[in-house]
Amino acid sequence: MHVVSSLKNPLLKEVRKAVQRGGLTDSGLCVAEGFHLLDEALRSGCEIASILVAESARARFAERQARVIELPDAVFRSISSTETSQGVVALVRPPVWTLEQLFDSPPLVVVLDGVQDPGNCGAIVRSAEAFGATGVAFMKGSANPYNPKCLRASAGSVFRVPLAAGLEDPVLLEVLERHHVALYALAAGGSLDVSECKFDLPCALIAGSEGRGVRDVLRARSTSVRIPTVAVESLNAALSAGIALYEARKRRTIS
Repeated sequence: MHVVSSLKNPLLKEVRKAVQRGGLTDSGLCVAEGFHLLDEALRSGCEIASILVAESARARFAERQARVIELPDAVFRSISSTETSQGVVALVRPPVWTLEQLFDSPPLVVVLDGVQDPGNCGAIVRSAEAFGATGVAFMKGSANPYNPKCLRASAGSVFRVPLAAGLEDPVLLEVLERHHVALYALAAGGSLDVSECKFDLPCALIAGSEGRGVRDVLRARSTSVRIPTVAVESLNAALSAGIALYEARKRRTIS
């Protein structure tokens, strides 16, 4: 085990920068904090470049087949993105997906259109895996899928669900058209009940931003879908997407 005690260590500076900007390190690694995410990364077959362990957590840390670096607790706190850290951060190389891999047959793609809360994004990725979506497309303006908060909210699903990030409208629309994918946009007061969607056919489900909803160019090509509620007008993006994906799973299981 290697010990690092300087706050100015180049690796630690790189990790802090990735945490602050909410994305990958300059080396293309995601910052996965906590024992659960480390285990999920290993279970998913991802490369673990390094494991950073707080001195106080060393006794709880089993040896892993990766480079292990021990940090004094004060130094570890400088890289932690949580208030109650478990004392372990894994630097994980995430899978690289092509956009085509999101459109496995029959496609059921989730499109995040300006969803900026990384917790919501991670929860949607988790639901996408749970209910059999073929991939998640992050449009430009959405949170980064490798934001540490998104990683935690996904509970490891980010390591397994095909993802594409930073997409522009023309790129997404071209691939949707080529695969003959129907578009369903989640919206309060939508024209179609979520239970009536033809989820057994190639389709994409769009969750819009928390403020403005689905952008005009996508909404114009979509069928708006409502989730019936009582006493409240609308649900947040993560809950709405989870309910719709559950309906899609039911439809595809029956079919």
